[in-house]
Amino acid sequence: MERCVIAGIGTGVGKTLVSALFAERLGAAYWKPVQAGGLEHTDANEVSRLVTPGRARVLPEACRLRAAMSPHAAAALEGITLRREDLRLPEVEGPLVAELAGGVLVPVAEGLLNADLLECWNLPVVVVANYYLGSINHTLLTVEALRARAIHLAGIVFSGEPEPASRSVILAVTGLECLLDLPVLPQPVSPRSIKAHAARLAL
Repeated sequence: MERCVIAGIGTGVGKTLVSALFAERLGAAYWKPVQAGGLEHTDANEVSRLVTPGRARVLPEACRLRAAMSPHAAAALEGITLRREDLRLPEVEGPLVAELAGGVLVPVAEGLLNADLLECWNLPVVVVANYYLGSINHTLLTVEALRARAIHLAGIVFSGEPEPASRSVILAVTGLECLLDLPVLPQPVSPRSIKAHAARLAL
């Protein structure tokens, strides 16, 4: 799996950390098509900080938006219309890790969801799930939505304080392989920690 997309079951579930893990392990270029909010320290900045220097190449976003909102809403505030062709995968040689902005059914523009981009990109998808009340439902819905579009799922990464009951039912229902159980990492997360956990990815 040299190229993949990191997709979360929602916002704030650990997609950027997992993206850094994959970029570190694969020596991949990292790309997030849309950054909405947090422009003073973007997800691309964070991946650049976390990955071993020279190990991965962080690519510029296709679009940077000021408001921390759904991309379609943040773009509308600035009078920007995002189009499918604006969000084509970058042409790079070798491994590539792309990180979605938000969940798989988040609208990027009118008539364009993240899931539509996944269909266009045709890359295996890694689902990132965190443990919280409702995460089983959100994970199963995410997997079901992607499978309904025949999008290939490479596996799942669980992030956070372990919940064995949630983990077991998600794996049983989806049949997905667990690529990593990522514990809560000490803050601020260090490049050394990323390197250590990247080596544990079941690739």
